[in-house]
Amino acid sequence: MNEPTHENPIRLVLVSDQALFRASLARLLASEPGFHLVGECGNSAEALQFLSASPVDVVLLDFDRAKEDGDGFMPAARRNGYQGRFLIVAAAADARSSAIAIQLGASGVFLKSEPPDRLLQAITLVANGAVWLDQSTIRLLADQSVERFLQLDHQRSVSRLTDREQKVLLGILAGLSNKKIGENLGLSEGSVKTSVQQLFYRSGVRTRSRLVRAALEGSLGTTNSVAPSS
Repeated sequence: MNEPTHENPIRLVLVSDQALFRASLARLLASEPGFHLVGECGNSAEALQFLSASPVDVVLLDFDRAKEDGDGFMPAARRNGYQGRFLIVAAAADARSSAIAIQLGASGVFLKSEPPDRLLQAITLVANGAVWLDQSTIRLLADQSVERFLQLDHQRSVSRLTDREQKVLLGILAGLSNKKIGENLGLSEGSVKTSVQQLFYRSGVRTRSRLVRAALEGSLGTTNSVAPSS
């Protein structure tokens, strides 16, 4: 993972209609040499205009703004050529809203109740292509039947995930290593790796971060174009 530095900071733009929230976050980021807040926008129209004129690595999008805009802002930014990441910052978020945010193009949902250093960690991970989910959201995903997010409609002829694959996937969602997942499930690290490769094959991806996105988007199993590697 590439750590941000003073010479190569992560460039951020904050989109929120709450001036106090913007000011607080600006003060935090100004004190960190690896992060550079290049812009603050009070609405999506301002943000789209800003993104078309300035290079930005991560958009910090206030959850209220995300709800107001529905499926408009993030797809519009993509259509306008923005190729960076989106991180939703929310006071609260349930499993469903988190999954929808990921489906719309976000790389994660960060809760405002988390400490500031966790936000910096989340921004860094998202900037490097990972998906950020807090532990409470992961637990909600499990509690509300993870298959709701992992399986296709029952009408589609795709084999269901095995019990082991579902448990391994939950470990991946929790950010655990293959070794730790194996310890939790009483499996060898090699057995876990085999299950991970099968999950990659089912979803047509090659990385864990893309597997998480596929799971939350409900597209796991829709493609098997990528053969599992040895």
